[in-house]
Amino acid sequence: MEALQARLNKNKWKTTAKQEIMAGVLSFFTAAYIIVVNSSILADAGIPLEGAIIATALSSFVGCLLMGFWSNTPILLAPGLGINALFTYTLVKSMGLSWQAALASVVAAGLMFALIAFSKLADLVTKAIPDTLKNAITVGIGLLLTFIGLQKGGVIHPGKTTFIELADFRSPALLVTLLTLVITIFLFVKNVPGNLLISIVAGTILSYAFGAANVEHFSWEGLNLNSFTSVFMAPSWSGVLSVPFWAAAFSLALVLVFENIGLIHGHLHMLGQTDAHLFKKAFQANALSVITCGFLGTSPTVATVESAAGIAAGGKTGLTAITTGSLFLLSLFFIPVIKLIPDPAIAPILILIGGLMLENIKNIPLNDLTEGFPAYIIIAFIPLTFSIENGIAFGFIVYPVMKLFTGRAKEVAFPLYIIAGLFLLHFVSQAFQ
Repeated sequence: MEALQARLNKNKWKTTAKQEIMAGVLSFFTAAYIIVVNSSILADAGIPLEGAIIATALSSFVGCLLMGFWSNTPILLAPGLGINALFTYTLVKSMGLSWQAALASVVAAGLMFALIAFSKLADLVTKAIPDTLKNAITVGIGLLLTFIGLQKGGVIHPGKTTFIELADFRSPALLVTLLTLVITIFLFVKNVPGNLLISIVAGTILSYAFGAANVEHFSWEGLNLNSFTSVFMAPSWSGVLSVPFWAAAFSLALVLVFENIGLIHGHLHMLGQTDAHLFKKAFQANALSVITCGFLGTSPTVATVESAAGIAAGGKTGLTAITTGSLFLLSLFFIPVIKLIPDPAIAPILILIGGLMLENIKNIPLNDLTEGFPAYIIIAFIPLTFSIENGIAFGFIVYPVMKLFTGRAKEVAFPLYIIAGLFLLHFVSQAFQ
């Protein structure tokens, strides 16, 4: 500890080991819900639940260590909400990839991400995609998460005469989801430390109290790595020469690059840092972490919004991220308890986070049709086609077309024309399959 403190004293942050460790502990309790929510969504893709829990915890451990040691920043890396929805509901359920092939596409996306992060392409890509489209993607993913939350919580279901309808209010799942949502919002508004984790505990208790879940199959067994062997090193490359595979990998890479540029910049801004070198190191750590996710058996990691909790608590160096990552690893010994958490306890988290992501709509110039309409296409198509990839594709095609039709073609960066062309080629190839 003394050697560690001596190193921190030499650091420009003038922080202490105790301060960093405490910030890391707080960050963990703020972000621990990710283990539950991410594994639940991965299970919808067909990944064994216990294997998904282990993969989520291990990828968070590896990601936080990479960020801590490579960039020396307190930014946490864990499987991201939104990107896991893209993995499960677009790549697997919509595009028809097996979850093993989807894991291979995660590795491919990570390699593309790394190519960008370790070269000058990062600046080129960032400048090529207009802020309007970046913000629209965030809003669209927010609506999709809300839809998934309402569905998992039993609030909505397919109707007899309509595509979707409100469930019966006599349903225990619906009542528990709504009650837990009220608790979640209250805790969040009051800024209670560990609010989302507390809401999951409350939702779990309510689920068993209302009969929306049962403990018949509960078994307190130690850590069972057998379930993890089916997901570890499971990427399947059998479809690597197919268009759907590369469309999936490209979509993942696209979302990862844009989302993490914004998240990392935001966290560094909280630290009072605008150092381009520090951003680059954090961005590189993020890319390397994504590559490991495919082999560990989970959807990609992102620079989580929960990093802000650790920063606000005084976390300034990589020791905060390393502490949080170590606690993610220790959480593996509580898998039996994690498996008890039912969907109605998870759904309110998805609904809340989806709502928070809607804030980005204020940054979209809706009064300009050439900007607002492509954004509207993305926002509408992502939840209504149940596909982040489709929403991005249509929006990226419509944007340059709108600019061309209005004589404003010069406002579109050349790389965006190439991206739009690739998406269009993808749709054309699907028509002839």
